[in-house]
Formats: sequence, structure tokens, C-alpha cells
Amino acid sequence: MNKSELIEHIALQADISKAAAARALEAVIGGVTASLKKGDSVSLLGFGTFAVSTRPARVGRNPRTGEEIKIKKAKVPKFRPGKALKDAVN
Repeated sequence: MNKSELIEHIALQADISKAAAARALEAVIGGVTASLKKGDSVSLLGFGTFAVSTRPARVGRNPRTGEEIKIKKAKVPKFRPGKALKDAVN
């Protein structure tokens, strides 16, 4: 399912227009993004938790030359599914 299909699904389920569904989805994505940028986590009961994790600096290799390169530490978004989502999938 891509973004436009998700918007269509939200519109049908909530009995709202596609434009309103698109605004609602953008608001949710924007809220999650803003919280993660601040370093907070977002927990949606039954669905899962979005959080920021720090990946430590490490040494990698250039696949073309085999030369060692230093990779800086980075903050990465992570998602941990909730029990209800896991149960629904299995």
C-alpha cells in the first residue's frame, strides 16, 4: 500500500473526503516527525512505538576500492511494533 492508497482507505473508513484524509495523514506524519526531531518517542497503544536511536561511529569499507572509511555516528528512527499489531499479522 502506498500513500495515496492509504489516503483512500482512510477516506472510506472515516467517511470523509480524500482531501481531509490527506490533511489528517500529513498531520499525523508531521506530529511523529516533530516528536522524533526533539528526541521524544511516540507510542500508539496497540500499534507500536516510534523512537530515535543513536548508531555509534564505526569503520566501514569502500566496496569499490576496499579503502577504510570512517562513518560518523547518526541518529536513526526506529519502530517497535506493539502486541496487537504482531498478533494481527500472525
